[in-house]
Formats: sequence, C-alpha cells, structure tokens
Amino acid sequence: MSNLNGKTAIVTGASKGIGAGIAKALAAAGASVVVNYASSKEGAEKVVKEITTKGGKAIAVHADTSKAADVKRLFDETKKAYGKLDVLVNNAGVYLFQPLEEITEDEFHRQYNINVLGTLLTTQQAVKHFGEKGGSVINISSVVSSNAMAGSSVYSSTKAAVDSITRILAVELGPKNVRVNSINPGLTQTEGTEKSQIIGSDMEKHTIGSTPLGRTGNPEDIALAAVFLASDDARWITGESIRVSGGLK
Repeated sequence: MSNLNGKTAIVTGASKGIGAGIAKALAAAGASVVVNYASSKEGAEKVVKEITTKGGKAIAVHADTSKAADVKRLFDETKKAYGKLDVLVNNAGVYLFQPLEEITEDEFHRQYNINVLGTLLTTQQAVKHFGEKGGSVINISSVVSSNAMAGSSVYSSTKAAVDSITRILAVELGPKNVRVNSINPGLTQTEGTEKSQIIGSDMEKHTIGSTPLGRTGNPEDIALAAVFLASDDARWITGESIRVSGGLK
C-alpha cells in the first residue's frame, strides 16, 4: 500500500459507506484523517474509534459542505488539530432517482448544492491550506456521469459536473502543484444503496450482469484507489477520471 506517513487528509461525508472506507484506508496508510459528517455524529465517531483503536489518528468534524461558513470551520478545525493539509477527498454526496415528471426544484437544488457546490467550496478552502508542496484533491464521481440511465437526470448531471470540475481545476491548480482527480465508482454496496433497496433489486442484477468482474463493489475497492491518488506514487497524475467499477462501462 502507498505510504501516507506525515500527511493530513479531510474526507467529506465519511460517517458511512465509501467515505468511511476511504477514511479508514488513508489512516491505515499513515495519514492523520478528519472524518467529516453532516448528520450522523454517531457514525463519524464510530469511524474515528475504529481508526484510533488500530493506532491511527483521526477526529470527527461536523460541517454541511454546501455551506461556506461550515466549510471554513471544517478547515479551521483541521488546521487546529493537525497544523496542515495535504489531501482532500470530496466524497459527500446525495442522490435520488426520479423520472422527469417527479423532479422538483427542491430536489434539484439539494443534489446540486451538495454534489457540485460543495465540491467547489471545499476545494476552494483546501487550496488555501495546502502547503508549498501542493496537495491532492480526489473527487468521488460515478460511472453514471457518462452513462444514460433512465431516472437519473439530476444525479448523473451532478456527477458529470464533478468530472468537468476535475478536469478544469487540474489545469487551473496545476501551477500550484495541486493535483485534482476523480474516482468514478460503479454500483457499490453501502448503507445507502442497501437502505434505498438498490441492493437486491433488478437494477443490481442488471448491473452485475453488465460488469465484467461479476459483482458489486465495496468501499474497500474504492478506498484503495483513493490511497494511491493521495500518495506521492500518483505525483504525475492529474485531471483524470478513473473508473473503479469492475469494468462496468
């Protein structure tokens, strides 16, 4: 596994699912981790306990990443605890699949505020806190950013926006030695996909049937890619959207 000793990372939306898996993997690789959460303090504290019990370093910090004041406080707390920042993982995100006739203004803005605006606000703050050596921004997108799936027009378009942001900020922030990449997972088994009953549905069966490796992903699958992109092993990689999907196209 790539070495992250001495690095500090923020993982947004890390109280469960893919975010929790990434936070634990970064800590296992040696990073000091800030486990951000918006609603589940209990979940975030559980992730922190799992990390610290194994000898890692982690703290939980509440912040709604769609709100600039919350985001600033998240980064201030990180600096207070660890003194620096090297890695930002923009994992916080929401989704709801709806046919066109059911889409509402509130749902549109909920998804865009968290998935898109939140990514911009956190990256904006991260650039202010990265040191002279720069840093790594890892955006969690999705394979649906480029797949046409009925009922996903709002969610898929937010992830397409994340892919565009990734490419644009890689160019914009390259002179500051800030690398920006995205990981685009396929269907992943998490608390969220189980609660929404995607796991066990016909959609899951169809997706597995279309996936060359023949299974859904798990948070650890995504986390390994995040550890690599966070590390100096990926020092020559920026502006890329990397599918971690078992071959699902």
